[in-house]
Amino acid sequence: MSSEYAKQLGAKLRAIRTQQGLSLHGVEEKSQGRWKAVVVGSYERGDRAVTVQRLAELADFYGVPVQELLPGTTPGGAAEPPPKLVLDLERLATVPAEKAGPLQRYAATIQSQRGDYNGKVLSIRQDDLRTLAVIYDQSPSVLTEQLISWGVLDADARRAVAAHEEG
Repeated sequence: MSSEYAKQLGAKLRAIRTQQGLSLHGVEEKSQGRWKAVVVGSYERGDRAVTVQRLAELADFYGVPVQELLPGTTPGGAAEPPPKLVLDLERLATVPAEKAGPLQRYAATIQSQRGDYNGKVLSIRQDDLRTLAVIYDQSPSVLTEQLISWGVLDADARRAVAAHEEG
């Protein structure tokens, strides 16, 4: 594995981990020691080669398809993966159900499909936001502002949505 490829793979691993709100030590804790912080960190820096088997296991641990971790596999050959949107599930739970009910059900469905019940954050795709916008009968940018005002999305989501709408 070339060092450049290892660094790109590591950057993808780091991006997935941080999207899930995990530190290196958080990965070790959540995996009950199966994934050592020092090992995952060395994969992320590109200092250590990861076998296909270990990469598949790590993808499974993160709840993402293996191809999400591979460099150069972004749709349309784009250099950067599309920006992810991260929902704060703890904050979502505090929003009244009459406002956030559809979003709460949608998030619960995604968690169920992924088998991801960490309960803190949930990354969603732009397609998910478009679907939610239809459910809420709003444009994606208006819904984004609503979710930011509820504290469910970080203000950085504005850039991700704006970049997607321009593209």
